[in-house]
Amino acid sequence: MPAPNARVHRDVSPLELFFDLVFVLAIGQLTHHLIEHLTWRGAGETLIALVAVCGVWAFTSFEVTLLDIERAATRAITLLVMGLGLFMNAGIKHAFDSGPWVFVVPMLLALAGPGAYAAATSPAPELRRHFVRVLIWIGASAPFWVAGAVSGPESRIWWWAAGALIDLLGTWTAHPMPGRTTRTERLPFDAKHMLERLRLFLIILLGETVLTLGRVLADHAQDALTPLLALGGFVALVCLWAIYFGRSEQEVVSHAAESADPIRSVHLGINVVYGVVAGLVVFAAGMELVLVHAHDPAAGIAGVLVAVGPLVYLAAQAVYFRAEPGTGWLPRALGAAALGIVAAAAYWLPAFGVVTLLVVVLVVPAAHLVRARAR
Repeated sequence: MPAPNARVHRDVSPLELFFDLVFVLAIGQLTHHLIEHLTWRGAGETLIALVAVCGVWAFTSFEVTLLDIERAATRAITLLVMGLGLFMNAGIKHAFDSGPWVFVVPMLLALAGPGAYAAATSPAPELRRHFVRVLIWIGASAPFWVAGAVSGPESRIWWWAAGALIDLLGTWTAHPMPGRTTRTERLPFDAKHMLERLRLFLIILLGETVLTLGRVLADHAQDALTPLLALGGFVALVCLWAIYFGRSEQEVVSHAAESADPIRSVHLGINVVYGVVAGLVVFAAGMELVLVHAHDPAAGIAGVLVAVGPLVYLAAQAVYFRAEPGTGWLPRALGAAALGIVAAAAYWLPAFGVVTLLVVVLVVPAAHLVRARAR
């Protein structure tokens, strides 16, 4: 029986798919920033930029699902955020040195503008009050982003870390205020539509990771070992794809459709996106470094990244499947634990050994989950 708060389902529109393509650029920029700044500070900078990118995508996608994309004003807002996202994502390259404003101004406008629109036009009073609280949270983080842009590169990371933390906590906790939270049980929401957005976004992320392998392979295809490692990376990506798309997604959609509070279910899925994006960015960076330095006696930090990326990807999905459907989480958690062991040894292993272990570990949960759903 459908949930009492279900609304008429509509397919994902071409405009929404068009919007998502802007974030292909973001994944590539985040990956290259990590590769070019392979230090703890560089990792922190990449994480801060990732929180901003995911926040803009998640907020806009969720808002468009609540509001009607067929409305001219909603389409205009979507295109506006898409244009701002293009500049924001392009600005990642120099955000932490000479060009902070190109990154931070579009990001703040992409959050505040749609937030004000949603606060004024949402169909339910509870939703309008919710988006007012969202604007208050954005107002709390904005001074830290602006202060970071004004300050020098050395201190910028600390200002922006504070702003990113406020934005992340706001998203993860659904922007509460003292004594005021949004009760979502009776709100109409097209959960299936938002889950489809998450699904298509994941395909885009996996596709960008495939392109990373292809770009490096094109430059080093004449070497015998590099194509072999690229093949291993491709098999690992197929396993990561199968772990979710091997019919587990049907379980997610069915669970949300039967839930008395589908917004809560989707909200957790949006939170998990941060971990999935982080995992794929780290994996893409590690694979690019491994392919470039295929003949080094030890994989070093590149090998660690190759194992840690899928670890984060599996762990994020394990959290979701444990909290929502309640099934399918254990193979993901065990796979993440096994990758933790691989990551601990990867620094001293040759690249071929790291990629081989990665494939062996990922094949097991992928095969198990596909067979389980088939049965």
